[in-house]
Amino acid sequence: MEKRFHVTVRGLVQGVGFRMFVERSATRMGLKGWVRNRPDGSVEIDVQGPAGLVGELLEEAKTGPPASKVSAVSVKEMEPDFRKRGFSVLV
Repeated sequence: MEKRFHVTVRGLVQGVGFRMFVERSATRMGLKGWVRNRPDGSVEIDVQGPAGLVGELLEEAKTGPPASKVSAVSVKEMEPDFRKRGFSVLV
């Protein structure tokens, strides 16, 4: 079953390779969506794919790459968008 989530990750998550970490993981898993930095210092993720793989990515986002320090993750389920293709880093 296809699931889609909008995720906000807070903490030391900018300038530490967090977006690239998410993009590599999502691409490896064949997920769709995007990741971007927000002006408030958080990172925003829109991810869609098979429920188990999306759950795996969400678990990885709770830790992030070695230089990051995640303090909070908020997750909101969204309606799947079947037009989505690939995963990218938005600027």
